[in-house]
Amino acid sequence: MSLEIVRKCEGLPLAIVCIGGLLSTKVKVVSEWQKLYNSLSSELESNPHLTSLTRILSLSYHHLPYYLKSCVLYFGIFPEDYSINCVRLIRLWIAEGFVKLKKGKTLEEVGEEYLTELIHRSLVQVSEVYIDGKARSCRVHDLLREVLLKKGVDSSFCHVLSEFEFTSESTIRRLSIDSSPSDALRSIRESQIRSVFTFNQEEWPESFLITLSGNFKLLKVLDFMDAPINQLPKYVGDLYLLTYLSLRNTKVELLPDSIGNLLNLETLDLKQSLVYDIPAKINKLVKLRHLLAYYRDSNMGFCVNMERGVKIHEGIGCLQALQKLGQVEVNHGGIKLIKELGMLRQLRKLGLNNLKEEDGRALCASIDKMNHLETLDLTAISEDEVLDLESISTPPEFIQSLYLGGV
Repeated sequence: MSLEIVRKCEGLPLAIVCIGGLLSTKVKVVSEWQKLYNSLSSELESNPHLTSLTRILSLSYHHLPYYLKSCVLYFGIFPEDYSINCVRLIRLWIAEGFVKLKKGKTLEEVGEEYLTELIHRSLVQVSEVYIDGKARSCRVHDLLREVLLKKGVDSSFCHVLSEFEFTSESTIRRLSIDSSPSDALRSIRESQIRSVFTFNQEEWPESFLITLSGNFKLLKVLDFMDAPINQLPKYVGDLYLLTYLSLRNTKVELLPDSIGNLLNLETLDLKQSLVYDIPAKINKLVKLRHLLAYYRDSNMGFCVNMERGVKIHEGIGCLQALQKLGQVEVNHGGIKLIKELGMLRQLRKLGLNNLKEEDGRALCASIDKMNHLETLDLTAISEDEVLDLESISTPPEFIQSLYLGGV
């Protein structure tokens, strides 16, 4: 039990001293220490032995500039010990409207600056890095999370529904569900909810999804990542304010045609879902910045065809705000689709599958027009197919990553 408590302190000296002082007042039996461990969150608020710890953690929050307070409160949404991908986190901040545009920078670049500042202030911990040393995923200290969670509830910023608590606050802006979907459905009838996150792996009743799309018209963020759902309600298009929709790692196979009504959508994350055919109505979503879609079969080992892209219809050239697009199987649209890609001048990342040698000239012409391209991922239709890229006049100026598969 003592080791568990020390782990909870995560090396924070002040936490070790404060909790050690509190334990010195308890009888040295496992049951007493277990009770303290289980009730640490309420003890942080009320026990005089822990007030200095709570006060200093709160001080770190109160001294933040205003634009970072909402960003750090967001960590209260995620479960204890949860590491979140930094790119995903920044996209969520943008969808919520926390990131303000700066001249000469994209919202994503400004969001990255916000996160870097929180890391430098030691409020956010880097839990995983890329090969170049850049932060890949991050988290907050468990004790800081407890403080943020309390502040989030007090300010109606967010509310967590866990298996231990089924209560509907008078006002809920963001809802994090870590309980049974059926229990959650009985608990909430809140029309002011802006964001919904799910962290429970139980089967989701269709009634819950219908309730979301029918009652919560103010929803901006719907994050179903890892949720055991296999369909979206056909009325999801009624959520006109939705800016972020994630079906990552779900069993969803089809997007309803009403998806074309989500004119404010900026991020559509379909990675590791079963969606293959993207509806043509997606071309109406002119604010879309990130269309992320591929399915990788981890059981196939390493081979050219382990990663399946998606089929996209003509008209993709209308989505001129797109910054990330992949993976697209270009053999369905052919040369015409490849030429349309040249209209996407804001692309930072592009992934194409099933390329043929004869696609080379049109592909090079389109790449030449992508002045901001940083990552290019190209895979041939077979291991014997040659990718002809000789026609590129000059390499993209900002290219950082190039992957060629099947050559």
